[in-house]
Amino acid sequence: MAPVRTARTPLPTCVVFAAGEYYHEPIDVPPGTFVVAADGGYNHARELGVRVDAVVGDFDSVHSARSTIGAETVALPPQKDDPDLLSALKIGWAHGGRAFHIYGGLGGRVDHTISNIQQLAFIAAHGGIAFLHGAGQIVTAICDAALTFPAHPVHGTQYISVFAHSDEARGVDERGLAYELHDATMTNLQVNGLSNEFVDGLGAEVRVRRGLLTVVFDAAAPLPTLVGAPAAAETLGAPSAHVSAALADRG
Repeated sequence: MAPVRTARTPLPTCVVFAAGEYYHEPIDVPPGTFVVAADGGYNHARELGVRVDAVVGDFDSVHSARSTIGAETVALPPQKDDPDLLSALKIGWAHGGRAFHIYGGLGGRVDHTISNIQQLAFIAAHGGIAFLHGAGQIVTAICDAALTFPAHPVHGTQYISVFAHSDEARGVDERGLAYELHDATMTNLQVNGLSNEFVDGLGAEVRVRRGLLTVVFDAAAPLPTLVGAPAAAETLGAPSAHVSAALADRG
């Protein structure tokens, strides 16, 4: 069994700029944070005046020549297994990031949004955590762990929804919310965690003892702390630079 991280010390943070929708919402880049741009996400970072440490992708959407970027660049072919965002996450992980804040990863093409949510689960399964920010909501995922939200004022309604990402998620608890759940089993074919609510002045927790959960919550709520996750993997692997041999190209 993998060792479990029980301390609540903050995980090393990485901020990722993706090429999707930006919603004129505040973007937080703490000093000293490693910043990665996934291809066209570099254009957004530049417009916002954010200095990036690395840019990865096939550079088909970047509005600057690689030689003028002034950061580490990782050029990948257009046809490859990993989407650019996953390559960015792998690079951020290699530079020590374990908590990822992703901007530009929601909205636009639905298939891209689904892919990005799958990547949240990928990070969670390796002992880290990632947050997709956009449109007044935040999406994250946890694996065999808990999210704890501090008590905070709730004006109006602040929603939080929980879904099974794995086939089964066992031992699911939702505590300190308007509707509590105790030791439940959720499946990815059943919707029974939609539209719960934070309670004014009350801390909350979402826990899964075995399995993967996707959690969507109101951006007005404070960011939660990841508790009890397995120790983080040393690597996520290198960004892919080829297409799987199982894929036939008719081009």
